Amino acid sequence: QKRRFLPRLAAGEISAFLLTEPDVGSDPARLATTAVPTEDGSAYLLNGVKLWTTNGVVADLLVVMARVPRGEGHPGGITAFVVEADSPGITVENRNAFMGLRGIENGVTRFHDVRVPAENRIGQEGQGLKIALTTLNTGRLSLPAMCAGAAKWCVKIAREWSDARVQWGRPIAQHEAIAQKIAFMAATTFAMEAVLDLSSQLADDATNDIRIEAALAKLYGSEMAWLIADELVQIRGGRGYETAESLAARGERAVPAEQLLRDMRINRIFEGSTEIMHLFIAREAVDTHLSVAGDIIEPDKPFPVKARAAARAAVFYAGWLPKLLAGKGTLPGAYGEFGPLARHVRYVERASRKLARSTFYGMARWQGRLQWKQAFLARVVDIGAELFAMSAACVRARMLRDDEPEHADAAYELADAFCCQARLRVERLFRELWRNTDHTDRRLARHVLEGRYTWLEEGVVDPSGDGPWIAAAVPGPSQRENVHRRMG
Repeated sequence: QKRRFLPRLAAGEISAFLLTEPDVGSDPARLATTAVPTEDGSAYLLNGVKLWTTNGVVADLLVVMARVPRGEGHPGGITAFVVEADSPGITVENRNAFMGLRGIENGVTRFHDVRVPAENRIGQEGQGLKIALTTLNTGRLSLPAMCAGAAKWCVKIAREWSDARVQWGRPIAQHEAIAQKIAFMAATTFAMEAVLDLSSQLADDATNDIRIEAALAKLYGSEMAWLIADELVQIRGGRGYETAESLAARGERAVPAEQLLRDMRINRIFEGSTEIMHLFIAREAVDTHLSVAGDIIEPDKPFPVKARAAARAAVFYAGWLPKLLAGKGTLPGAYGEFGPLARHVRYVERASRKLARSTFYGMARWQGRLQWKQAFLARVVDIGAELFAMSAACVRARMLRDDEPEHADAAYELADAFCCQARLRVERLFRELWRNTDHTDRRLARHVLEGRYTWLEEGVVDPSGDGPWIAAAVPGPSQRENVHRRMG
């Protein structure tokens, strides 16, 4: 397959990845597109509709996820296929338009009895999701790279504009309200690039399992890039809200701050939304505990199973829990190799043990219900992300001291500022683990859905159009014009 397809891609042909469907987002178990084997076993017939197919409007090759029914000689399951985009039965029914990413070639693709040779199947039947999740690690590193690049540009524009714009007799950068924003943007950008560097170095070693690091990089990069882009628009004021074309038309520098804000917004949604990242990372983080004590917290497990699990857990936690009480971070001179940043590294070590204890307390308190305590889990993950970013920032500053000594002092200033800011966020998140409004929020949301507050919605005009919330993906031949086109 590599010999057949990679040279074509290297020569300029375009590929697209098709997983999402109108009724399938973060829950692939609902996948409805089917790939039914032919009687002679030489091919599969694809039927279904795929949504948000990036590059699908102009692609030459498609990687399609479809469900193979289980049968004799076919284990079935979600399976990956390489499909020629010009195969009979494929129709690109729409080129989608979005809030940002206006240049993206993203569409809706319908398959009707599309014949795919069996040799175009990637891996074995049922391995599609595993293949998809493996490729996600790459996407979850490329996305924070884009976010870091965007943040660097934001810092540049903020610096130049805040020095040029004068209000009340001095540049706005000299007013504390703006200075705080600039400090946050610069320090956080340094940390974002540090997280990217560290995660990428780990990824370069094929022996590392970087699922958590890649997910943390994606989560942190997308969240912080959005905040930084928003701060740039705020610093620019009305000019931040104005388009670059309009600015240029009236004789000012064409700074596309509003475009960047629109483009950055999607990063918190695709490649795993922030909410899904929280759950994924939390699950990975507690996986060891679930393997040791999972049977104890499952209410349906019989007593003998729970008893055996309790014995295993007793042995494990007898050695694990004492390690959470004290460590190197409690020693005043520890991590001296980091110089003035050593205090932050010690804090990360102490806070990491506190985070582990807090997670364990949460498991003990809620047991099998922990999976539904998504607000608690999100805070746990956000604390971990901040600590990861602090560690990466300190490591990067130390590396720059050796590799680029001319930037050493500046790097230490940025890392120190970021760690001071991050520590405040970490302490707030720790407090909110146990002091929060989660119960009230759940009850209020339930009442909203029950219609208790519909009177709040009165007096407004709804500009929404008619139609279903989710378009019905009715199988069969397309009734629409094919908008697929070639780039070459």
